[in-house]
Amino acid sequence: MTAARSCTVCNKSFEVRFRFQIDESATGTNFFCSQRCQQTHVRGTGADKHACSICKKEFSLEYTWQVSVSDAGTRYACSEACRGRITRATTQRAPRRIAVFNHKGGTGKTTTSINVAAGLAEAGMKVLLVDVDPQGNVGVSLGVRGDASLYHVLVLGTDPREVAIPVRSNLDIITSNESLAAAELYLAARPNRDRVLRERMAGADGYDAIVLDCSPSLSLLNQNALCYADSVLIPVSCDYLALVGVKQCVRTLKGVHEHLKHPVHILGVVPTFYDARHKLAKEVTDTLKQKFGDLCMAPIRANMKLREAPAAKQTIFEYAPDSNGAEDYREVVKTVLAATRQGVRAKPAAEAAAQMEAV
Repeated sequence: MTAARSCTVCNKSFEVRFRFQIDESATGTNFFCSQRCQQTHVRGTGADKHACSICKKEFSLEYTWQVSVSDAGTRYACSEACRGRITRATTQRAPRRIAVFNHKGGTGKTTTSINVAAGLAEAGMKVLLVDVDPQGNVGVSLGVRGDASLYHVLVLGTDPREVAIPVRSNLDIITSNESLAAAELYLAARPNRDRVLRERMAGADGYDAIVLDCSPSLSLLNQNALCYADSVLIPVSCDYLALVGVKQCVRTLKGVHEHLKHPVHILGVVPTFYDARHKLAKEVTDTLKQKFGDLCMAPIRANMKLREAPAAKQTIFEYAPDSNGAEDYREVVKTVLAATRQGVRAKPAAEAAAQMEAV
């Protein structure tokens, strides 16, 4: 159970349930029992200059309506006109933000990220694919190297729309490279270090879906990706150690919910490198079905075409549209597409964690 906190403004004791109730800064951490107290605290520092979230004009706070607080963060409006634009922006449907995540390496995260993003784009959705791995395999696989990368978005505050590169119809990507590793040092020094990506990506709300290809680790970069995502796809290779890895993933997602106050839901578990000739592959898939039920998607069969497609700088749908790999990823895309269009939130990580304990 979360420990009770004392409101910085009114001293009322309460339990933190939402992101806006915590204000982390270089001078310490403040807690607010309500949005009214949060806004009262912000107005109390009104002599400080704030940048308008719409027109970027600097101004001093005078009225409560100039501050808009939500779980997505705090936005400032210098005028009634800018306030109206903020209101319209927050009432628009937010994009589905999908993190493709697994602690274990070699499970097919990048392959899944690229082909799910490409499949959603082919279905008519406007998709942004973000490489959160310093290895930069997304750009390599599609033959793209941008002048700017995710490093520029995270560290320099560059607008993500300026960094995104159109690579296919309805599909843009933000690439990464080894410079992204240096962003870890920048994030470590930030008081709000696990939510920097969420703040920086505020300008990317024009997409229907955003897919984040995570690295095989629990780094600050991945924490940022998970705090930005609303749901997670977990590729699981069909071997015994993969079951151990998926338990760690689910525990991590539960921790993000409990400690970082950001609920992340499991959109699906994708068995990869499935070979029906091997008994272990069937056992792993059966275990995942038992623990995750309908969230366990149809397996991705081991397929040489999936390995060859990156060398051709193509998605599997371009390189071998009639292959088993293309057929299997089409089924994954159908499931993700249905969940995205219907607004399905899938299974809470805390519930999945309890079920996985028996594995």
